Parts: sequence; structure tokens; C-alpha cells
Amino acid sequence: MKIAFQMDPIGPININGDSTFRIAEEAQARGYELFYYTPDRLAYDEGRVTARGWPLTVQRVQGDHFRLGAEQTVDLSTFDVVWLRQDPPFDMFYITTTHILQRLSPGTLVANDPFWVRNYPEKLLILDFPQLMPPTAIARDLETIRAFRARHGDVILKPLYGNGGAGVFHLPESDRNLASLHEMFTGFSREPLIVQKYLPAVSKGDKRVILVDGEPIGAINRVPAQGETRSNMHVGGRAEKVELTARDREICATIGPLLREKGQIFVGIDVIGDYLTEINVTSPTGLQELERFDGTNGAGLIWDAIATRRG
Repeated sequence: MKIAFQMDPIGPININGDSTFRIAEEAQARGYELFYYTPDRLAYDEGRVTARGWPLTVQRVQGDHFRLGAEQTVDLSTFDVVWLRQDPPFDMFYITTTHILQRLSPGTLVANDPFWVRNYPEKLLILDFPQLMPPTAIARDLETIRAFRARHGDVILKPLYGNGGAGVFHLPESDRNLASLHEMFTGFSREPLIVQKYLPAVSKGDKRVILVDGEPIGAINRVPAQGETRSNMHVGGRAEKVELTARDREICATIGPLLREKGQIFVGIDVIGDYLTEINVTSPTGLQELERFDGTNGAGLIWDAIATRRG
């Protein structure tokens, strides 16, 4: 198969943690032909969806992990699979790439399906499953957020389209910074905020469960650093081995059929205690940590699922 990766610059990635690198590495091992470009090089050009980039080979050598061929412009409809793997922010630039990539269907498989990536951003898709999520409000209006906090006391406030733990605040009932934080957020963004009831179980970890074509393949636990609320590995969270619980499997059984139906092949959900907090479809991570802990070749299972879909 011919595979194209739309991703952030490949040079700075952590080859021991980056899931896109592991997916590319597994594809190369299967004899697939790789091509790489950054999202700013994607274009719609007189009916064709094109990208300006490079043939790619990867190797697991720190500081020397990739080789590029000669730069060229390709017609992405000639590829079997295009990976949508740039990180958020989930802004209009990101959304525009999904509109362009959507035009490759049905001849080229785009993973994850860009139409549903656009319509199922991580902190909004969970609204379809209110029975699984903690008490949540999404609002720009300060009085709505204040009323939610009055009902629940201890809350988490964060940008609706943020990622990697950036801009996440734990506001205990005694904290007096809500108005100031609201003023700061609304001063530079027109987007709403999301506020959720604080879950004390986060001190024991924020579990990342990985699903492939709607089926759970394993999980890792992300434990916050001392003195931190956020468990994201970007901000010092520690990954550790963990088993799937009966509640985790119940959550996956509830959401899995929808993910599979909508072409969300590689998904990472976040579970704190008994609650589903996010369904990450844009650029989920965790494959390499899972493989180190459990020996589960998630990248291999992803390519098996794609091969099945391709027939």
C-alpha cells in the first residue's frame, strides 16, 4: 500500500513515545511505501487534493530517525491511506484540512475519517453519552459557569478545544480566581469553556484506553506529578501499567459501535475512576507505552484493521 502521513514536523518528535512514528515504523516493516507532509502543504487544486512533501523512511535511531527523498507534489487520490495525524489546536486551520481530505473518499481511506473527526472533537463527542460522563457544562457565559460551580463546588475548568493539559485549572470551592480566568480565556479566544465536576480519583491516575476500530486493546495509567492535577505526559505525568476494569469495558462496549461506524480507527479515551472524560479522535497517543507495558502491538492491530477495511 501507498501511505501518506499528514503530521507535524517529524524532526523534533520523540521516537520512544510518538504514536505516528510507531504507525509509520510498522507500515514500513510491512513493505508499505511512505510519504510525509505537513498540513500547511495540503491543497485543493482544480479538483485534485494534493500535498507537497517527501518520500519517507524511518529508523529507530535517536537523532537520526528519518530519511526524506526528493521533494515532490503528489495527488493524494493515488494513495491507499492518508493519516490525519497533526496535533490540535482544533482551530479553523485544522477543520479546513478535514474538509479537503474528506474529498478523497471513498477511493482513499483517511484515518481517522475526517468528516467525523470534524464533528466529534474530543470534549464534545462525550455529550452523546451523558450516562458515562461526570457533570459537565459548556459555556462562555460566566454566570452559567458560576452556577455550575455553585452546584458542584470543586471543578475543573479548561479550554474546549485545548490539548495536552494546556490551560487546565483545578478550582476548589475556596478558589477566587474563576472570574479572572474567565476574563483571561475570553480575552484571547471566542470559544466556550468546559467545566466539569472535579473527580478526586484523578490522584490515582487518568487512564488512557486505546480502541482500534471500536474494540479496546489495552490501557495505560497516567499519574499526575507531585502537586499537579493534570496527568498528561506533556506536563510531567508518569505512565504506568494498568489493566482494563469491568467499567472500562462497559464504557468501550457503549461507545465502540459508534466509533467503528464512523471510521474512527485509532481512538484514545480518557477515564477517571468510573467516568469517561474525553474521546480523543484527532491525534491520540499511547501506542508505544502500551507496547512496552503489555507487549501489545497496537500499530500492528491498526494496520490489520485498515487492511480489513480496504478489503
